[in-house]
Amino acid sequence: MDTFLWALVGILAGACIATQAPINAQLGRALEVPIAAAGVSFVAGAIVLWAIAFLYSGATGIAIKFGAPQPWMFVAGGLLGAAYVFSNIMLTPMIGAAAVMGLSVAGQLIAGLALDRVGFMGMAVREITMGRLAGAVLLITGALMIRLF
Repeated sequence: MDTFLWALVGILAGACIATQAPINAQLGRALEVPIAAAGVSFVAGAIVLWAIAFLYSGATGIAIKFGAPQPWMFVAGGLLGAAYVFSNIMLTPMIGAAAVMGLSVAGQLIAGLALDRVGFMGMAVREITMGRLAGAVLLITGALMIRLF
């Protein structure tokens, strides 16, 4: 049951991203500055995430600690997220939400396979098996078919 539940959470998260892209694209058109839409989206998301972090830490009795992160860690995730959101805002009106999401998932999959293979940032190392490779090829083929046909 846990596997099904986590898969459902992943699917719902993907649906949120697919819905976010046209909303942010419309906001970019309304503001007449696409990068401003990305900024508004990030500020709104940051407020919600901080609220959840404080509620979670209070509910569990766990103090939020930063530990000793490297300086680049403070900006790397935000920069990558900003690039992703901005590219979605720019691409969605041009190629459509389904194509943007398909190509985004293909890019995530390629990067995920590479990051898993090397154990990036302490992740468990996962070999690139024939099954994983076949799944990646099928997903990438599907993303290209959504865009091209």
